[in-house]
Amino acid sequence: MGLNAPPAEDLGWCIGPPLRASFLTLLNSTDDQLASKAVELYRERFSTVGLFENEIYPGVGDCLQSLSRQGHTLSVATSKPTVFARKIIDHFQLMKFFCAIDGSEMDGTRGDKTSLIGHILERDQLSPDEALMIGDRKHDMIGATNNLVRGIGVLWGYGSSEELMTAGASVCAKAPGELPDVVDRFS
Repeated sequence: MGLNAPPAEDLGWCIGPPLRASFLTLLNSTDDQLASKAVELYRERFSTVGLFENEIYPGVGDCLQSLSRQGHTLSVATSKPTVFARKIIDHFQLMKFFCAIDGSEMDGTRGDKTSLIGHILERDQLSPDEALMIGDRKHDMIGATNNLVRGIGVLWGYGSSEELMTAGASVCAKAPGELPDVVDRFS
């Protein structure tokens, strides 16, 4: 788009929030058409290459297996478009752990965690006290809080304990191996 990208180490704040909002900030603009163009260009690369340029944190597979064995029903709630989230989870052979994969629509609908979690609760006819939101950014905890769902922060992602607790996390797990016990305490 003719602009210089900030250094990669300065972009951590972009991980978690809806993509369009991050681009408005990066472009220092309120022009939604400009943000739409940026999202379009981003997705051209992301849809074929970028979605697989990541890796599973060590211990997450074992954590998911433990949570499943303990009888917890696991779902994904991500700001990523559902179509990309499904491809990523399938690529890393994690689909067997999840009953549902929910993300935003390509047009940005349900791109914020409040509306996404609300949609999941309504669709699956879940009471907020039957659910937990596990996430690594403040957006996850804010979405949970706004839906009266308890939030558990995880510290192996991008958010800090301070960020997560300030945003409403009930507790934070330091490593994937701790999460099954933390979830059991809150279930």
